[in-house]
Amino acid sequence: MKQNLHVEVGNYNIEISNENVGSVLDELKLFVGDKRCFFVTDKNVYKLYRNVLGLDSKEVFILPPGEKEKNFKNYIKILEAMEQAGLTREDTVVALGGGVVGDMAGFAAATYMRGIDYIQIPTTLLSMVDSSVGGKTAIDMKDAKNIVGAFHQPKAVFININFLSTLDKRQLMSGLGEILKYAFIEDSCGYKQSVFMFEYLTLCCEKLFALDSITLMRVIDYCLKLKIEVVNKDEKEASLRRILNLGHTLAHALETVTKYKKYTHGEAVVAGLFFAFEVAYKKGLISYSYYRLSTELLSKYGFNLKDEWKKYDSDLLAEIMKKDKKALKDKMVFILPCDKKLVKEVKLSKGEVLGFLKGEYLQR
Repeated sequence: MKQNLHVEVGNYNIEISNENVGSVLDELKLFVGDKRCFFVTDKNVYKLYRNVLGLDSKEVFILPPGEKEKNFKNYIKILEAMEQAGLTREDTVVALGGGVVGDMAGFAAATYMRGIDYIQIPTTLLSMVDSSVGGKTAIDMKDAKNIVGAFHQPKAVFININFLSTLDKRQLMSGLGEILKYAFIEDSCGYKQSVFMFEYLTLCCEKLFALDSITLMRVIDYCLKLKIEVVNKDEKEASLRRILNLGHTLAHALETVTKYKKYTHGEAVVAGLFFAFEVAYKKGLISYSYYRLSTELLSKYGFNLKDEWKKYDSDLLAEIMKKDKKALKDKMVFILPCDKKLVKEVKLSKGEVLGFLKGEYLQR
């Protein structure tokens, strides 16, 4: 079974399939024709799929796994490997892996020879529902995540849910963390019809954990339809696309303060979602009933991350959040819930943020 979606920005297609994993290579060859493909992947993915996909070690750059590898050192290594392989503007980079691989390969493709084509083949649930689509590419600096990057749209995205059969439960939950975000922003995305993410995720929890094929394809389809709608209207995050950052301001700070060693990205996002709902409720932006229903949905998926931010120095978290790419000179910018399935941008002073982090802000 296959589903196809189209992204107007960049004019490319997304294929969602549940056929055998090896079929991805057939689809890739059909798409690129005679062009050379240079793969960027990580050690885990390469070990699992090099034989199934017939990867030639001479045409592959292999990263160590983990967010900490998304750095300048590895970026330069990828560029050097591409140059040594003799890649030209007529060739194609293929990102085979999760979000780190996609960001690194995409940024290398965006900057090599001032930009060459690249294709996304995401292998994690998180990258399937989010990072492989939309053209954001980046690397991290020591105290700031995704601070160096470029917008560079892929030429195609091939999603095969059978890659998820080798994904461990923690990485599966990381993807679910990003999926849950879409339940809270659906009506702000402006999609032409309701997909009822909040309601569907309330009902399909067990099927998602069981990797039910139809449920997975439906959820991926729903998430991408919402994201595509946003990206088509605001490719470079000038306004609307910022709603996709719900939960991410605190998430990036938690990842940074723990040096990417404690949380997966999805776990950090869920902690950020709990924080966003806490702030929204205390500021009077949402009702208690919506606050309770939303936090109960997060807990239903096994995320016990409420008040996680209280484990860390509040001043340090606030300083890190001041370096967020959305931050203004004297304000921190958060995306917060403002009604069921609706969010908005809210600017907070450092003092206000510290009050929320320390639990000292009184409910209005």
